[in-house]
Amino acid sequence: MYPQVESLLVSDSLPPSYAEDASEWFLPLADEMLQRIQSNSGQTTLLGISGAQGTGKSTLAKLLTLIVESRGYRVANLSLDDFYLGKAERVELARTHHPLFRTRGVPGTHDTALLSSTISQLRAADNTSSVRIPRFDKASDDRLPESSFDNIKGPVDLVILEGWFVGASAQLEGELSLDMNALEREADREGRWRTAVNDSLATEYQPIFAEMDLLVMLRAPSFEQVYEWRGLQERKLAARRGAGSAVMNEAELQRFIQHYERLTRHCLAKLPDSADIVFQLDAGHRVVSRSDKAG
Repeated sequence: MYPQVESLLVSDSLPPSYAEDASEWFLPLADEMLQRIQSNSGQTTLLGISGAQGTGKSTLAKLLTLIVESRGYRVANLSLDDFYLGKAERVELARTHHPLFRTRGVPGTHDTALLSSTISQLRAADNTSSVRIPRFDKASDDRLPESSFDNIKGPVDLVILEGWFVGASAQLEGELSLDMNALEREADREGRWRTAVNDSLATEYQPIFAEMDLLVMLRAPSFEQVYEWRGLQERKLAARRGAGSAVMNEAELQRFIQHYERLTRHCLAKLPDSADIVFQLDAGHRVVSRSDKAG
């Protein structure tokens, strides 16, 4: 076993089965990324990792980072989550556009200008420069101050961008007319929120996604499985924090997940056709197959 896999098992409290999946599926991907970096003649490679909540995107990004860096290359690991608009900005967005924009996560709640600028700086960085990477604190629901940003020294060989809708295309206008769930039916009767989300995805995010050299998808078995995984995460969080902790109950969790249902289902249906590599997961978080765009 790679020492990087062993260290990740410990640091992230992963089950032994992850080592098996890493050996069979993810280490070959790491080797492919190393070959791509070596053949890029000093140009920065941008890798996208997409997948619904709970599919293991950040864990895969960490593993690839550890392995690539162990070979002497420099990696910048970005998450869409770190580019959320600050709390005050989302409050204003909720006031001026739609109340549902107060909840972070969907397209339109990220600082896409900052994300695009950060990627451009990373790709242009040389050994005389460094790039500041923003970080978001979910506990306070706000971006950390700039003094807490990470610094990445150039040049950067690999940039990894992971997020739950990385690489997603916008829906067709006709697909927006039917309510997806109770949240849309009750809080977005006129469809203004879902239309604004879709328009943002079509305009602000596509130029960023178009820059990616490779897109990897971790595909959940179904949206229902995503909901179950998210519920399990919440129960584990409650167990760690103890009685009286501020975690979501079943009704709150259901409403929270409904913010992401439309685009999650869209990604599950459409993204496998455009992703370069798709790892299919089963209900136990195990990889059961890999498919490549080329065949």
